[in-house]
Amino acid sequence: MGGGAAGFFGAIACAEANPRLRVYLIEKTGKLLSKVRISGGGRCNVTHAADTPAQLVQHYPRGAKQLKEPFKQFGAVDTVRWFERRGVRLKTEPDGRMFPVTDSSETIAQALLTAADKAGVRILTHTTAEYITTLPTGGFRLHLTGTHAQELEVARLLIATGGAPKAAQYDWLRALGHTIAEPVPSLFTFNVPESPLRDLPGVSVPHARVRIAGEKLEYEGPILVTHWGVSGPAVLKLSAWGARRLHELAHRHTALVSWLPTHTEDSLRQWLLDFRGQHGKKLVASNPLFGLPQRLWRTLTEQAGIGAEVKWNELPIKSQNRLIEGLLRTALLVQGKTTYKDEFVTCGGVVLGEVDMKTMQSRCVPGLYFAGEVLDIDGITGGFNFQAAWTTGYLAGRAMADTPIR
Repeated sequence: MGGGAAGFFGAIACAEANPRLRVYLIEKTGKLLSKVRISGGGRCNVTHAADTPAQLVQHYPRGAKQLKEPFKQFGAVDTVRWFERRGVRLKTEPDGRMFPVTDSSETIAQALLTAADKAGVRILTHTTAEYITTLPTGGFRLHLTGTHAQELEVARLLIATGGAPKAAQYDWLRALGHTIAEPVPSLFTFNVPESPLRDLPGVSVPHARVRIAGEKLEYEGPILVTHWGVSGPAVLKLSAWGARRLHELAHRHTALVSWLPTHTEDSLRQWLLDFRGQHGKKLVASNPLFGLPQRLWRTLTEQAGIGAEVKWNELPIKSQNRLIEGLLRTALLVQGKTTYKDEFVTCGGVVLGEVDMKTMQSRCVPGLYFAGEVLDIDGITGGFNFQAAWTTGYLAGRAMADTPIR
């Protein structure tokens, strides 16, 4: 159940491992692999370059410990090989993200559709399982409505329906006997209605640090100023690691941005003292330092009360102190969040303690399996959520195929 990355991978793995099985893939909409198609700006960030499970698991705020063994069975290297065997070559970008060499997500979608077709997977779109009942002799009865309405009895069932933003959307899984970790958003940007950077949309800094005031939450990386606040990898990754705490704060908090994360206040003060001694006649506002964008530097100097004609050797200490504060701790009053494009990721889902992570089979209901974001697993941006989908889908599919049919 579920026509996304995990559902397709599970169905293909199952059908390829045991061609005798009749494998159905059920999708309630008419859109197959919708997240695959929009991922990475339409390029599809398939996975992340990582040679070992230990490298991979560092990027999962939820599920890291439990994914270590599954990644030994099917990790990033296996994903690359899987697609290469099906004619799709991947390339690695400087930050480790991996994309198809075509730079088109359609390449990945078509590879999955073709593999499913060759394996004999029967795809039922516009079809919903209104309710699921367990059968006394094992297996399940699905009451399907929609285009392919029918009563369908199956020996095993893989749930790969993705994450959901509301707890009530998991009620049907609770009815099957599972515990659900409350879903909360992950991977989102910060809304800052009264941002001191409001006139700088499009300005980016490749290495900054974002910290939540009063919390042990911070992350370093690129940051992007937007019309509504701030975004970029540093913000998105921080939102993932802090998903539950930021939810508790109702997404209202103060974010402190250091534009110079390699500097402490003491080291920056000494650096500026040396600079003033050597370049005292330079104008402060019109000569950006540290490689910062001109527009950002000018805004920081204006907020420090430094006029356009002020030279370094004329700069009052109070103004310099305000500039240091802005460089190291620009305060942004966050008043909400914005989902990262259309790539909604949830923190939460089926509790992992109720799933055998070697096979992805439920410990509560024999014959029931899980894969993808329906589980309480989520990664930071960079291809990690897809890798979790490929891995859990593959293990589930293979286990379903290998389990003797009663």
